[in-house]
Amino acid sequence: LSLSGTPEQMGRQQGKLGATIAEGLLSYPKELLETIGRKGGWTAHLEIAQKMRAQFPPDHLAELEALAKTANLPEQVLLGANILADAYRARIGCSSLIVEASRSKTGGPLFGRNLDFYALGKLHQYSLVIVYRPMGKHAFASVGFPGLLGCISGMNDAGLALAVHESPASADGSPLFNPDGVPYGLLFRRILEECTSVEEAIKLVQSAKRTTLLNLALCDRRTHAIVEMTPRTVEVRREPDGICVCTNHFRTDRLRFVTYCPRYERLILAKKLDRLGLEEVAAKMHQANQGPLTIQTMIFEPAALRLHLSLGKPPTSARPLE
Repeated sequence: LSLSGTPEQMGRQQGKLGATIAEGLLSYPKELLETIGRKGGWTAHLEIAQKMRAQFPPDHLAELEALAKTANLPEQVLLGANILADAYRARIGCSSLIVEASRSKTGGPLFGRNLDFYALGKLHQYSLVIVYRPMGKHAFASVGFPGLLGCISGMNDAGLALAVHESPASADGSPLFNPDGVPYGLLFRRILEECTSVEEAIKLVQSAKRTTLLNLALCDRRTHAIVEMTPRTVEVRREPDGICVCTNHFRTDRLRFVTYCPRYERLILAKKLDRLGLEEVAAKMHQANQGPLTIQTMIFEPAALRLHLSLGKPPTSARPLE
């Protein structure tokens, strides 16, 4: 799906083109909260979403309002869907492997990523690449779902790529959920709209109010970083040898709590290889798959502005990337 123009224009475009698909997904957030036994369920979640409306960046809120109106979808439901990842806080996993140019067979960096999430028999059928060309901002590609305005995996026209990995615990005593923060998908969309480098992205995260515990894997044409964040703290982790792994726990001294993860242990073996190409990174991502949870697999090439992607029936890492 390609969108361009003002926030209102992009909202109307997605509302016109994606209304039927988005409508098919409306039941998913409610079913997810019921599956994990969330206290108060969907009704309580919608109340939280309405209160968090004020924290939506104005352009993103205008886009959401236009989408809801054009597609004839309840605005409150779209608000709820766009804070679902911030508030639900069920244990889940994702995996990334970043290879800098010095260790890459392609001559440019490679950024592999598995998105692992509860599909509930339907979510994997709705994966969608959205290419945004917002007026006055950087163009970017986001691998997500209809109606999801935030970015959980994406890359912009400057070659800055990112991927989100939730963390269940931290050593700084932060709450698991801060409803006064900016929904994290929208914060990370701002990174792709406004930033051109890892360093600029780190500064934006540091300046924002954050909702929850996250690892944000970042890679540009030259370097990488893992930003470990909580509502109270931002720490940055880098690997000096050009290969970096990120899963779902903190590893910096200030935030680490529990550091063992079998997916991390499998991916870190990539450091034993002299160089990795697309084939090797894809194989490593498959080694880290979590079966029915692995619903998107991708490799970003930031220098070439190229995305290799597998969507559909999980585990998506089992099939060739296109």
